[in-house]
Amino acid sequence: MQWGVNVPNFGPGTDPGVLRDWAHVVEGLGFDLLMVSDHVAVTPDVAARYPEPFHEPFTTLSWLAAQTRRVRLGTTVLVLPYRHPLLVARMAANLQAISDGRLVLGVGVGWARQEFAALGVPHAGRGRLTDQYLAVLREPLRAEGVPVWVGGDSPAALARAARYGDAWHPLRLTLPAMRDVLDTHPLPGFAPRITLRLTDRPATGPERPAGTGTLEQVLDDLDQLRRLGAEAVVLDPYHGDPEQTRRPQDAWRDLTALSTHRRTAP
Repeated sequence: MQWGVNVPNFGPGTDPGVLRDWAHVVEGLGFDLLMVSDHVAVTPDVAARYPEPFHEPFTTLSWLAAQTRRVRLGTTVLVLPYRHPLLVARMAANLQAISDGRLVLGVGVGWARQEFAALGVPHAGRGRLTDQYLAVLREPLRAEGVPVWVGGDSPAALARAARYGDAWHPLRLTLPAMRDVLDTHPLPGFAPRITLRLTDRPATGPERPAGTGTLEQVLDDLDQLRRLGAEAVVLDPYHGDPEQTRRPQDAWRDLTALSTHRRTAP
């Protein structure tokens, strides 16, 4: 099972130099994937969670492709209705070539109503557009060798993942929730994104997100995900406070703890 990191490509502490440092840390610690998020118009609903500067994912990953050699590069997730599918196909093909075949394209339908309005894309039709665009993209991406991970956990998202995806890519769910879906839905693959929040004391409660708790709890979560058939797990160290982006060392410390255990485990 591969381990990845969702690197913040937004916020007041993020600039090209910090992104470069993130890439060196992720690859240097031996992680397998480096992924970034997507927003185009940082409208007020987006800015409340992910403020400027927000670095566009294809541009950012092209920059990071030149800073790395081994780690796979991806989106978690590209909001597919925001861009014409032929443009996505061209950018994905170019990035796949630039990175020597390291691209993973995670896609989703999006959520920010004001951003959809700013881009002139119907929010209510985002699921239909995503299906239409995936139908256009599926063969070109397959020809380029770009795997497609489909996000979301609604019935429509699960059907979309089964029809168009190489893996289902749920975001920040509990282990029981993911297990229930996998027990009841035939899916082509499984590559979740989970939170990463290491705590001194055990986290408890039925709503505990996977990846939250002591180092032992998080390692057990990763082992359970492996047993569920996860081909990759992406760790998300961003907890919603934009000021975190000024202190990437906090996330690097937690990632180092996981990486150290991974290297020394039998």
